Amino acid sequence: MHQPHHTLSKARRIIKAIRRKPTIHLGLWWLGLAKAESQTSEAERECLARHAEGKKCLAEIGVWHGMTTCRLRRAMAPEGVLVAVDPYRPGKFGFSAQQIIAHREVSRIRHGTVNWLRTTGGEAARQLPSTIHGTFDFVFVDGDHSYEGLREDWEGWTKLVAPGGIVALHDSRSSSARQIDDVGSVRFTRDVIVRDSRFRVIETVDSLTVVQRQ
Repeated sequence: MHQPHHTLSKARRIIKAIRRKPTIHLGLWWLGLAKAESQTSEAERECLARHAEGKKCLAEIGVWHGMTTCRLRRAMAPEGVLVAVDPYRPGKFGFSAQQIIAHREVSRIRHGTVNWLRTTGGEAARQLPSTIHGTFDFVFVDGDHSYEGLREDWEGWTKLVAPGGIVALHDSRSSSARQIDDVGSVRFTRDVIVRDSRFRVIETVDSLTVVQRQ
């Protein structure tokens, strides 16, 4: 006998609500009953992978469950190095469920090297040695989406991008599915990034803006 449609809908809502709790979602993921999640769309992930193809020095600011990290690791050069940056603040039980999921998901891919930095994007840019300035050929920014947060990431990381290098910015524009014009990262992209003469916009997909250093 088929269950009534409203019963199935209610069950799905309950499961969705439970999965919003990080530790419960971690348990479900560990048992194979839930998947790693991402706020990026499939079209955005395909775009990121295409621009990361064959790159040797990459960074991702804002990792969450590592779905985009996995796509970038598969796409980059076999000898490539990906710097994965996320503060992974501990939850009420003293650990980050998101960090556990991300590390396990990314470790399943045996391609290139991933260096983890548990900090903010702005702090990571300050921590990196001066010898690497101008060497990144791909940077994906998906960290602090406030106006000042993106300003700090932009000012810190653009000096590390090589000529011809790519910077991709998530939640940097509205799309047909998501109207986010008032979000700080959208306003900063509109006010500053698209006007930065060092870079030119080469592609937009959903909420993603891709720019290339001149």
